[in-house]
Amino acid sequence: MDWSQAIDGYCERTSAAFWAEPVNAVTNLAFLVAAMVGFRLWQRAGGRDAASLSLVVLVAVIGVGSFLFHSFANRWSSLADVVPIAVFIYAYFGLALVRFVGLRRPFSALATLAFLGASFIAEPLLAPLAGSSSGYVPALLALIGIGGGLTLAGQAQGRLVLMAGGVFAVSLGFRMADQPLCDAWPLGTHFAWHILNATTLGLLLVAAIDGAPRRPARGRSDPGAA
Repeated sequence: MDWSQAIDGYCERTSAAFWAEPVNAVTNLAFLVAAMVGFRLWQRAGGRDAASLSLVVLVAVIGVGSFLFHSFANRWSSLADVVPIAVFIYAYFGLALVRFVGLRRPFSALATLAFLGASFIAEPLLAPLAGSSSGYVPALLALIGIGGGLTLAGQAQGRLVLMAGGVFAVSLGFRMADQPLCDAWPLGTHFAWHILNATTLGLLLVAAIDGAPRRPARGRSDPGAA
């Protein structure tokens, strides 16, 4: 396999040049902004939740990987783009089941594996409707399902997850519209996917950080202890 083989999948790109997608490339800064905001929130929450910090780092890696893909636009940079996104999706799904739903970790791991398998099965089935965006539809359904269920149950993080699902739905629409609208709008709409997708991940970071178990600060005794 030629890892340097060029990929031209977006309306803005009209050549194989490095800077042929300037808007698509620059708008990946939105992911770095989301990661920075998440990091500040993580610090304010005590800076002890390793799981949330890992998600913050993943969001930054997603931004860098997507920038590489929309700059080099070849096979190896495509992996740099899609692999961190996939890791975030399944890592967050597992975390949400433990932290928000209350499942034990072994059951969460099994459910995440089942979700992974179902996603692979659903992707080709959804391709006629969603095209190259079909792989993201299971993640959208998971956000709406988990967010809706948590909201109905009165969980504080439910509204954030459900809101993230709503933003992600709009984001996915812009991703799917890029090629069909190319003749009428040569810039394309993929840049909006970056901005709204970063907003989605930012909302999910807020939910994860807000829902983290609270630990007493070091050196302070429990006032209720005997």
